[in-house]
Amino acid sequence: MKKIKNKLLIPFSIVVAVTIFACSKSFLDKPPLGTLNPQILATADGVQGLLIGAYSLVDGEGASGDGFASGASNWIFGGVTSDDAYKGSDPSDVADAAPMEQWTTLTSTNGAIPQKWNLCYAGINRCNDVLVTLKIAEGIDAATQTKIEAQARFLRAFYHFEAKKIFNNILPVDETISPENTATTNADQTAVWNLIVGDLTFAKDNLPESWGGEVGRANKWAAVCLLAKSYMFQGQNASALPLLNDAINNGKTAGGVKYALNNNYYSNFNPAQKNSAESVFAAQTSVQDGSSVDWGGDPNGNYGDILNFPYTGGPGACCGFYNPSQDLANAYKTDANGLPLLDTWYTGLNVSDPAGSPYLGTVDPRIDWVMGREPIPYLDWGNHPGADWIRNPVNDGLFSPKKNVYAASQKGQYTDVGSAYWGPTELVANNVNIIRFADVILWRAECEYASDLNAAMNDVNLVRNRVADHPETWVRKDATYNAATATYSGGTLADNYLIKPYTAATFTAANALKAIQFERRIELAMEGQRFFDLVRWGIAAPTINAYIQREKVNRPLKASAVFTANKNEYMPIPQGEVDNLNADGTIRVTQNPGY
Repeated sequence: MKKIKNKLLIPFSIVVAVTIFACSKSFLDKPPLGTLNPQILATADGVQGLLIGAYSLVDGEGASGDGFASGASNWIFGGVTSDDAYKGSDPSDVADAAPMEQWTTLTSTNGAIPQKWNLCYAGINRCNDVLVTLKIAEGIDAATQTKIEAQARFLRAFYHFEAKKIFNNILPVDETISPENTATTNADQTAVWNLIVGDLTFAKDNLPESWGGEVGRANKWAAVCLLAKSYMFQGQNASALPLLNDAINNGKTAGGVKYALNNNYYSNFNPAQKNSAESVFAAQTSVQDGSSVDWGGDPNGNYGDILNFPYTGGPGACCGFYNPSQDLANAYKTDANGLPLLDTWYTGLNVSDPAGSPYLGTVDPRIDWVMGREPIPYLDWGNHPGADWIRNPVNDGLFSPKKNVYAASQKGQYTDVGSAYWGPTELVANNVNIIRFADVILWRAECEYASDLNAAMNDVNLVRNRVADHPETWVRKDATYNAATATYSGGTLADNYLIKPYTAATFTAANALKAIQFERRIELAMEGQRFFDLVRWGIAAPTINAYIQREKVNRPLKASAVFTANKNEYMPIPQGEVDNLNADGTIRVTQNPGY
């Protein structure tokens, strides 16, 4: 079982709670607190240990039945499902992920789907264990009790929210639900949102602004931002806006640093620079802590993205999954004003196309921090060789993921050493960004544009100017890479980069929303956000079906793909859960429409 990440989360070690989490097929069958009497844990140390256990699932690993589909990055459910990425590898490798590209073959018995469901409800249960035990615990002062409750409720909201955006029709489970009280159903989703909002409001009002050196804990401002996000997913932008204003003007990281954009875009993905001023809430990772294992178990390195490395070269030992799409690469084309091609990015020549004549125009510099492409430097691993690092180019394209990897000069420092295969090459101490400050700024732009076009433009430009104003952070060829700062020195720019801010003439009422949505795509690409954005904007079906039409000629895996509106916006609820939860004749779970 996972060794708790306490280096950045909590600076003391409590392991008593680690033994209590035995997850069964259904959360309603889970014995209260495993095999231990709650009275044993009803102490200050015992409750803190339970809380650490609740935090430990934020990375998406450590519950029964978890795996590659449960990771915090949501690379399968938020990336492969969208126009950002292909599944990667061969179609038969981790075959349960292939239907996330095809849609027509997606069923409620798909083996990847229970991984995330189980993880979310295991996390919810751990939070509820904290709350139940806290009520009978002795020796904890009132102020500490409140902080513990606020953290548990923040995490419970987080796990409910993860389940909600993937499965939609989920069950609300608070601390009153147990094998003795199974009175919950997925019939009323208002109750789910009320639980999420109530938990986050309590967390916002009761968490401290910072935790000093305990940077992995949720603070007040993480709760403010997640609450704003929950309102936006309900279409309540007016409720989100004042929260976002507060966070942008006053927010601090858990370490007490005022929120700010990093000068260097890639600093957000460099293990040497994690927990920066841009980190609002992140899944904490660590290596060389005794948790590394081969083929299974639950190490503290970023196990959820262990497949997502170039194939046969560069960082990692395999496996060639989660390849950025050609459509995403084309989205980084810019016009003569240094702006995105909002309506025509997919037309004309393809970026980095080795066949025929490749696109030779200008591109947004972020492209080469988002993906590896030929012949651009891939950190300090040399130039990306294109198809030589791709397992199945006909389905997987020609690009490699880049936000989850490490530099050659970081191997052995930010990678693990404790296993013969996975550890030294693919277990990385690279946090997974769940919310970062650029995300928050673009949420505010989305809330502003209808009533204050100039304010929305200024927010979009904040994100763009972070890159435009710092050409020293752009990728360079024939240069020396400094892994500590994620910068190159010497050489020349690796491509014809051009990025500039919008002006009043180019950011208009007619295109503002499109510009904001496009900026979210290129800023947050390959971070597991894209599909959920398309769904909440109500444009998933037309966007993905148009993308499929562009791709199906060259991608056999997409030849028969069709995204069905009012069905494929959400994953089916695992059929085993439906059967199990309804087995006694009481209908607690109704399957999602169309499955």
